[in-house]
Amino acid sequence: MNHPFYLNLIRKSLALIAVLFGVVTVFAGSRVLTGSDPGYVVFLPLLVYNTVMGFIYIGVGIVAWRNVHSGRNGAAAVFVLNLLVLAAIWLLYNSGGAVAIDSLRAMTLRTAAWLLLFIGLFWLSRRTAET
Repeated sequence: MNHPFYLNLIRKSLALIAVLFGVVTVFAGSRVLTGSDPGYVVFLPLLVYNTVMGFIYIGVGIVAWRNVHSGRNGAAAVFVLNLLVLAAIWLLYNSGGAVAIDSLRAMTLRTAAWLLLFIGLFWLSRRTAET
């Protein structure tokens, strides 16, 4: 089905943002995993989670490039997973666990970014269903 040009442009833009976010996440996580000092205490399970999720971000972006409905579902799954991890590290942080405030802020950013990507893809999937 042919959709208006601007809908395809929005879909591809959202997909590209997801892929770039994934590439940056993999790059940053890999650097720390290979010994680069981020300047704060690293909670290793969170670092591994985020690095693995970077690859998933790339995959979801590729899926969204091809199919807005599947991309929307992938973005929803990523958002929910990130929200669960954010809640877990927030609890750890508040109980005096080894989670740096920087990690909490970064996870909040990731969660918010994927919420916005999901909202954009959700809106887009409804628009493309109408045309």
